[in-house]
Amino acid sequence: MNRFALLSVLFTLIPGSLAACFCTVTGSLDDCACDVETIDTFNNQKLFSKLQNLLSSDYFRFYKVNLNNPCPFWTDSGHCGLRDCAVKPCTASEVPEGLKSSYKYSLEASEHTEECEMAEKLGAVNGSLSDETRQALLEWNRHDDEADRFCMHDDEDSPQAQYVDLLLNPERYTGYKGPEAWQIWNSIYEENCFKPYTVKRPLNPLVSSAGDGEGRGFYSWLEDLCVEKRAFFRLVSGLHASINVHLSARYLLDDNWFERKWGHNVSEFKLRFDDDLTKGEGPKRLRNLYFLYLIELRALAKVQPFFQQPSFSLYTGQPEQDRANKHLLLELLHLARSFPLHFDETTLFAGDKKEAAQLKNDFRQTFRNISRIMDCVGCFKCRLWGKLQTQGLGTALKILFSEKQIETLPQSSSSRPSFQLSRQEIVSLFNAFGRVSTSIRELENFRKLLSELKQEL
Repeated sequence: MNRFALLSVLFTLIPGSLAACFCTVTGSLDDCACDVETIDTFNNQKLFSKLQNLLSSDYFRFYKVNLNNPCPFWTDSGHCGLRDCAVKPCTASEVPEGLKSSYKYSLEASEHTEECEMAEKLGAVNGSLSDETRQALLEWNRHDDEADRFCMHDDEDSPQAQYVDLLLNPERYTGYKGPEAWQIWNSIYEENCFKPYTVKRPLNPLVSSAGDGEGRGFYSWLEDLCVEKRAFFRLVSGLHASINVHLSARYLLDDNWFERKWGHNVSEFKLRFDDDLTKGEGPKRLRNLYFLYLIELRALAKVQPFFQQPSFSLYTGQPEQDRANKHLLLELLHLARSFPLHFDETTLFAGDKKEAAQLKNDFRQTFRNISRIMDCVGCFKCRLWGKLQTQGLGTALKILFSEKQIETLPQSSSSRPSFQLSRQEIVSLFNAFGRVSTSIRELENFRKLLSELKQEL
């Protein structure tokens, strides 16, 4: 059966018109000064190809991760046995020597510089401090960045942490589903999204919720939340939507002795986003995807000065290529900064200082919990991309809401820039945005595919 014949049957079996997935995914976005069409044009025509070129470079394709962390919240029932759930880690010879040495060098250099500068400052303040007090202050300074983090980080020094080539382990449909998979997202939504306990989400996320118990739709309770908590839910929903777009766009369509064919599965896409099949929730999920895009794009624009430091390098040990990649990176960040309708992060956590500080802390701790839940995912491939994308979003939030200044140069020759990013954060930040950018691009592909199929029918 050819593609169009098969999908003709699917359209007969699955209700909903062509426009049902996208009819309300247009116009202005809530809590933003931006619209869907502006994002589509900017991403698909200007940014997408540049970003994909950058992510194919050695600096961004190799990600160090620990996929063997135990689940911290419930007893793990075992890992998925499906072959598409497997992740192939890199051998030592496959990782550029520059990446392995630069991590060790940058870590040691950072600690040495930090200790020297802190010792100088402490000496100027009080030369009578004991060695124990000096060491304690050095430790506090070393871990000061932890207060800015919105997600948990893997210990890259752990023997279980391994480099993974992201290009050789692409995010796509693995067959991982059912109650164990649904438990992950239900734990996130039910316990970590500031959602009222009276609003229940079904175990199977493909089954729409009946609402909030008062005859209103599932999303109506968001209207009662403050803008910060509403934004939190929309980010999580947008991340979930983005992952579902990826799974629908890279679905296993054919598996036989001769080849395995991956491609767009229209019926899977409709099950997750069709207006009728999701009782109105699907298009809202897609609008939340656009909200997530705005947040991560704004983070890239804001962090541009950090990467403009002359001393910053995308070091892999290949000087000519490293310089070219930094040039491409700065071009991309300049492009991100040129976006005309950026999200204004200053509208969040802007009330009473004490209340805003508490709300930001709740926001941070709740997102940290979500990043820890990723260690409960049974499918290694899903765990890899879940960890990377939550860390990438967490890094974007760190950029947007850190109280430290992001500077092109240190304020003086004797001090380091106050804002820092590790290589792990940098790689996750850009790859996570690459996933969201790909989702926006795939929405255009699904629109075209649905239109073509309708004309064929």
